[in-house]
Amino acid sequence: MQHGKSSGYTATVSADRSETGFALRTALMATCVTLVSYLSSMSAGAADISIKVIDREGRGVDQVVVTVTPLTNSASLVPKPAVMDQQNLAFVPRVLVVGTGARVEFPNNDSVSHQVYSFSAAKRFQLPLYKGEVHPPVVFDRPGLVVLGCNIHDSMVGYIYVTDAPYFGTTAAEGALELKNIPLGDYRIVLWSPFIADPPASLTRTVHLDGIAPAVAHVQLSSALRVQPEPRPHRRDWEY
Repeated sequence: MQHGKSSGYTATVSADRSETGFALRTALMATCVTLVSYLSSMSAGAADISIKVIDREGRGVDQVVVTVTPLTNSASLVPKPAVMDQQNLAFVPRVLVVGTGARVEFPNNDSVSHQVYSFSAAKRFQLPLYKGEVHPPVVFDRPGLVVLGCNIHDSMVGYIYVTDAPYFGTTAAEGALELKNIPLGDYRIVLWSPFIADPPASLTRTVHLDGIAPAVAHVQLSSALRVQPEPRPHRRDWEY
């Protein structure tokens, strides 16, 4: 009799544990489904844009500025700070793209002193001769191309491309750039590089983001790349 009661109790406990485990698995599955649905809803209104720039021989072109501007409902983003360094008698990076209003630092990590300047309409400034990190950041508050030079070393040329576009970047060594999580809609893509000689009209593309697949912009240049970048800085006597 005792044996029969014990078996009945064991069976009851096993059934209770089985039901509890099933309930826990069901709750876990429901949580996972909810999480996946939440993540999907977050990315459902956005897609990626892939850009590829190659020269006329099919080689990737790096340091190409890419700006992406919505054709409607223009978005605005808070400009992020950036750094234009100086190393081995060169600006690093040679080409920098920033949003309008960005603050750019100009450290000199070279072994010699430099005197950075620009006469560009978008930003006219001069930093007194220095080494290290002795100057406050420069604010680039107007869109446009800023051509940088050094009053001591004429071979140094750098570029800061200031844009109102909410999405931008520069191509990597293989000529590729991917911009992620761009809101759905129609966009104008504009390319620029001091080494590209193709007419500006040929460096513009329009893409549509529908959320089904990433938008792809493939650009092959028709003209040979310049040996020297253009435009060059034009040094003249300062008024102060």
